[in-house]
Amino acid sequence: MDYMDSGMRYTPKSDKDWDTSVQFLPASDTKKLEKKKGPGKIGAVIGVVIFAAVVALMTGLLVWHFHFRKDVRVKQMYSGSMRITNQVFEDAYEDSSSVEFKALAKQVTSQLKAIYSKTPQLAKYYVGSTVQAFSEGSVIAYYLSEFSVPKGQEAAVNSAISSMDKLVDKNQRSGNSPGNSLVFDDVVSSALDSRLLKKTFSEFYRYTEHTKSDHIGTITSPGFPNKPYPSNTVVQWQLRADPGYVIKLDFDTFNLEENCKNDFVKIYDSLVAIESRVMEEICGYYSPSDPLTFLSSRNVMLVTLVTNEKKNFPGLRAHVSQVRRGGKGTTCGGQLTGKKGNFTSPNYPNYYPPNIFCEWKIEVPADKVVKVTFKKFLLSEPGQENSATCKKDYVEINGKRLCGEKPDGTVTETSSTNKISVLFYADASYVDRGFTAEFVAIDSKDPCPKQFQCNNQRCISSNLKCDGWNDCGDMSDEMNCKCKSTDINCKNGLCKPMFWQCDGVNDCGDNSDELNCGCKSGELGCQNGKCVSEKKRCDGRDDCGDGSDELNCARVSDVTCSDVTYKCKNNKCISKVNPECDGTADCEDGSDEANCECGRNLFKTSRIVGGQEAEEGEFPWQVSLHVKGYGHVCGASIISPRWLVTAAHCVQDDGKTRYSQPGTWEAYMGLHIQRQNGKNVAKRNVKQVISHPYYNAYTFDNDIALMELDSPVTYSDYIRPICVPSPQHVFPPGNSVWITGWGATREGGYAAPVLQKAQVRIINSTVCDRLMGGQITSRMMCAGVLSGGIDACQGDSGGPLSSPSSGGHTFLAGVVSWGDGCARRNKPGIYSTVTKFRGWIKEKTGV
Repeated sequence: MDYMDSGMRYTPKSDKDWDTSVQFLPASDTKKLEKKKGPGKIGAVIGVVIFAAVVALMTGLLVWHFHFRKDVRVKQMYSGSMRITNQVFEDAYEDSSSVEFKALAKQVTSQLKAIYSKTPQLAKYYVGSTVQAFSEGSVIAYYLSEFSVPKGQEAAVNSAISSMDKLVDKNQRSGNSPGNSLVFDDVVSSALDSRLLKKTFSEFYRYTEHTKSDHIGTITSPGFPNKPYPSNTVVQWQLRADPGYVIKLDFDTFNLEENCKNDFVKIYDSLVAIESRVMEEICGYYSPSDPLTFLSSRNVMLVTLVTNEKKNFPGLRAHVSQVRRGGKGTTCGGQLTGKKGNFTSPNYPNYYPPNIFCEWKIEVPADKVVKVTFKKFLLSEPGQENSATCKKDYVEINGKRLCGEKPDGTVTETSSTNKISVLFYADASYVDRGFTAEFVAIDSKDPCPKQFQCNNQRCISSNLKCDGWNDCGDMSDEMNCKCKSTDINCKNGLCKPMFWQCDGVNDCGDNSDELNCGCKSGELGCQNGKCVSEKKRCDGRDDCGDGSDELNCARVSDVTCSDVTYKCKNNKCISKVNPECDGTADCEDGSDEANCECGRNLFKTSRIVGGQEAEEGEFPWQVSLHVKGYGHVCGASIISPRWLVTAAHCVQDDGKTRYSQPGTWEAYMGLHIQRQNGKNVAKRNVKQVISHPYYNAYTFDNDIALMELDSPVTYSDYIRPICVPSPQHVFPPGNSVWITGWGATREGGYAAPVLQKAQVRIINSTVCDRLMGGQITSRMMCAGVLSGGIDACQGDSGGPLSSPSSGGHTFLAGVVSWGDGCARRNKPGIYSTVTKFRGWIKEKTGV
C-alpha cells in the first residue's frame, strides 16, 4: 500500500509545460521519387539512406517524447507543521472524521495550494496535500504535500520547500488573502524519509493513543508477543498528552533486525514524520535492563515502525504516559552552592528531551574556585560527530562549547573566581543520553594537592606521570619524560610499556615501537618466525616452510593442507585466514559457516556503564562456578548445552576440598550479580570434570579443563555459547579482546558482586616471554590492558578471553590462567591458548 493511501488521493494534473505541438511529417509524394535522369542509382541510394535516417531520428525522438519522457517524473513527498495563530483548539480537532476537523483541514490545504501556486519552482509540480492531524498551541496543523517532479529538478523543489517559512510569510504580507484566512507562523517543512515511500509496502497501520494522568498506555508491534511483526509494513502511533504535559515513551521490549537499513523505528517530536523533528532512529535488540526512555518537548509524539520483506523479529512493546511539563526529567538548571555537588542533563541516564535550554549557576566559598568534571559526556548526533563548532546540541562552560562523545572524566573546567555558569542547549532534532557532572571547590593556588595537574586540569596520582599510559586523556602526563629501562623509548620522546612492542600497533605515534621487530622492510614475517621476500607471497610455493606465505591468497583451488590452512569438512583446505562464521561460505561444502549459532551478544550495548561493570546479557557465555555451600570460585565458558571450558588449576584438589570431583561444583549460567538468581539464571550440577592430562601445576602449562553438566541448559538471550576456534584460527598481537569475571577488583581485594569486564590487547609472545622471564610456553598467550589498573585477578580464573571477529561472532581465544599479581601495568595476564587444545576438546566433547 502506498504511504499516501492513508489519506486523500490525488491525480496528477497535466503538465502545461510539456510540448504537445509536435506533429508527424506529411506523407511524401511518391511521384517525386520516380527514377529520373540525374544523379543515378548512387544518388537514389544516398537519398533513401538519408530519408531512412531522418525517419529513424524522428521516430526515436517521438518515442522518447511520448514514452520515456513521461516516465522521468518522481514522486516527492514533504511533511510539515504550522501553527495557526487565529484559531483556538477544539476537542473535535483530535478526531479526523469530525466535521470540524474536515472544515479546518480544507482551509489549510486550500491555503497551502495558494502558497505553492505563487512559487514557480513548486506550482507546476504540485499534486495535493492532506492534513494528518491537529494539536494544541494555538492550533498546530500537521500535513503532507505531494509533488510530481521531473528528474533532475528535485534539488530545486527541495530548496524551495526548505524556505517554506519564508514563502508563508511572504504570502501573508502580500495582503491579498481574504479576511477569514488562517494566519500561520512557526512553519517547519522537510522531505519525507524516502524509506516511507517504497511501493512494496503491503500494509499500513495507524493508531492513536491519548494518555491520562492516572493511566499508562501500551503500544505493541502487530502480532506482539505471539508472532513476529509483518513484512513490508509501516506502522505509526500518534501519541498525545493533555495540555501542559509531555509524552513519556518507555520501551520494555525492543527486538528488531540489527541493520537500520532494513527494519527500524523512528521517533518524532511531532504528529507527522518531519525529519527536522526526529528524536532518534533505532534498531537491533536492547536489553530490558537498559531501557530506552524518551520525553517529548510538547504534548505530542509520533512513533514509526518500518519493515522490509526479510527477517521479521519479535518487535516492540512500549509504555506511554504523560509527565507534567516542569516535572521530573523535563527541567534542569538552577543555583548550586556548597563545597561540592552533582548535576545532570534532564532525564539522565535516559535521553534528554529536544528543544531544551538549561543554565546552572554554581557558587562555592569565596576563597575557592570551581572545578567542574564531566564524568559522562554523550552529546552525539548526526552532523556533529567531529564538529568543532557544536552548532547542534552542546554544553557551554568558560566560553567553550563542548559536544560529541568524550572519554569518561576527561572534560574538566576550572573557573577563575568562586562562580561559574554551565549552559546546556538541545535543538529540535536528535537527542542523546546527555551528561553527569560534579563540581568541587578547590584552592586556585594548589588545584591538585599531592597530585599531578594535567593540561586539561584533570588531577591524577603523581606516580602515573611518565608511566607510558595516557591517564590525563590529553597526553600531558606523558610529555617531557625520561624513560625507564623497562619502557620503550619512542623516537618522539614518549615512553611506552614494553609489552606494546612489536604488536603491529603504532603506540608511539611515530611507529618506533614497531621497528626492529624481526623482518626487514620488504620482507614477510612467517608464522614460524622465518622472514622471506614480500615478492614470494602468494607465488604458489611454500617459501616459509609452514605455508603461511600462501595464506589469504586469491587462488582458492588446490590449496595444500598444512598446520596453518583451514580444513573444511570434506577434507579440502582453503588459504583464507579465519574463515569460520564470517558470513561468507568459503568451503565448497559450506562447512566453515556451519554451527555458527555461537558467540553472539544479541543485545545492543549501551554506552552508559558504571565503571567496568558489564551489562546483563553482554557476555552470555560467561559462567560462575560455585563450590557448594561456599560460593563463586572460578569462571568458565559455555561451548554447548552440556559442556563448559575452564582452567585446570581450578579443579585441582587441595588438603581441604576435592575440586576434581563433579559433586563439589554447581554452575550458574546467565548470572549477572552474585547471589541474585533471577528468571534469567540457570543452575546446573556437574556430571563430570576432565582436567587436561598434561597440566603442570608448577608452570601452569596446559591449564585447561572441561566440565559436563548433569542436564543440558536451554539457550536464551542471557545464556548462549561462545564460538570455539579452529586449530588454525589466528589471534594476532595487537587485537583487542575482553576479559570478564567476578574476581577481585584489585590485588588482595574482595570479589566483585557484579560481572566485570576489561578490554585488553594481545601481546607479542616473544616480547611477553622476555617480560615474564622465559616462563611462556607455546600453549600460552599474553594480553595486557589498554588502560592501566585493570586486569584479570583472583576469581577470574577459568573465565573466557573473548575475541570479537569482523563477522560479528565472538571466539574463545584463551582461558584465564595466571599472572604476576593483579592490574600491574607492566605485567600482562597469561591465558591458555584454546587453539592448541582444539583436537582434545573435540575428542572429549564432540563440540
